[in-house]
Amino acid sequence: MKIVVIGGSGLIGKKLTAILRGKGHEVVAASPSAGVNAVTGEGLAKALSGAQVVVDVANSPSFADQAVLDFFQASSRNLLAAEAAAGVQHHVALSVVGSERNPTSGYLRAKVAQEDLIKGGAVPYTILRATQFFEFMGGIAQSGTEGDAVRVSSALFRPIVSDDVAAALADVVVAAPQNGTLEVAGPELRPMSAMVEAWMRATGDDRPVKADPAASYFGAVIDDRSLTPDPDARIMPTRFADWLERSVTKADASA
Repeated sequence: MKIVVIGGSGLIGKKLTAILRGKGHEVVAASPSAGVNAVTGEGLAKALSGAQVVVDVANSPSFADQAVLDFFQASSRNLLAAEAAAGVQHHVALSVVGSERNPTSGYLRAKVAQEDLIKGGAVPYTILRATQFFEFMGGIAQSGTEGDAVRVSSALFRPIVSDDVAAALADVVVAAPQNGTLEVAGPELRPMSAMVEAWMRATGDDRPVKADPAASYFGAVIDDRSLTPDPDARIMPTRFADWLERSVTKADASA
């Protein structure tokens, strides 16, 4: 099966491409650096020729409200039109758990807009919503930095390692289109502040962490339901402490 991965040079794209090629599929890792730009439409027709499935895991280079909205709307419109012309049978997109519950976040509003375009398009689809990645802990800490301390929401969330996201996506890609939305999450439900603090301590950052229910998460004030999946979500196995130990060990080895 020919599968085109839009955003194939990114964190998830690289992992997904490797999994699918390992299963014997013909995979095109499409990205602007490879001459395929979903925002402008450059190279799409050639890349999609003969493809049965297109997977969109691309992300906006800017998280500014209007820029991220423009990115997801332009790329989705171009992709869906090119897929319809090429006879693509399945459009798979990676989105975010809880997007519709956080309208004050410009990024999550943009993901909802992307989902709406997919649902209204002519190509059969599956949307896989994932929770926050383990790899995002550093970015959350950075966004919450206030002087010599870090202020982070104490709301519960259920993050997941990127390897498990790619594995779940690979299963979706080779299955029939659902014309609906699925969810995937990690195995542990914990306060965001606690997991960010664990990441900081493991990486040698001893700044105090202030657990604050009113702290903003990239523009949204969240509660225990904002970013948590529904009960029927697929739960993946990798635990945060195990990933953290491997990551820190790997970083130490390469230092």
